[in-house]
Amino acid sequence: MKFASVRVVTQDLDSMIAFYQHLSGIAANRPAEGFAEIHFNGAALALSSERLIALFNAGAAKAAANQSAILEFEVSDVDAVFERVAGNGVDVVMPTTRMPWGNRSLLLRDPDGNLVNIFSRPAN
Repeated sequence: MKFASVRVVTQDLDSMIAFYQHLSGIAANRPAEGFAEIHFNGAALALSSERLIALFNAGAAKAAANQSAILEFEVSDVDAVFERVAGNGVDVVMPTTRMPWGNRSLLLRDPDGNLVNIFSRPAN
């Protein structure tokens, strides 16, 4: 089994695509109306309109209802990401902080309120 992607369902696909493209610097692929993917090293973030879910999987997922999952992205320089996104209307939940286990972590919310952790591991 290969872990392929996490899909986030949204009512505002364009805002979500813009957020994750700006955050990552990676262009989204839009293979179908109402659907996009951003391919990271190792996995993809899939973004789907709630309308698309209603057409094929009615009631299976609800946009902006996540209260338990955290999308996590490892980067080499958390401070550089913070500088890039700060001041662009991004909801910063926790500014760059050194965690007790050594990671530097930055917590944000995407346009739908999903929690996003940008982190770097300590140098060995």
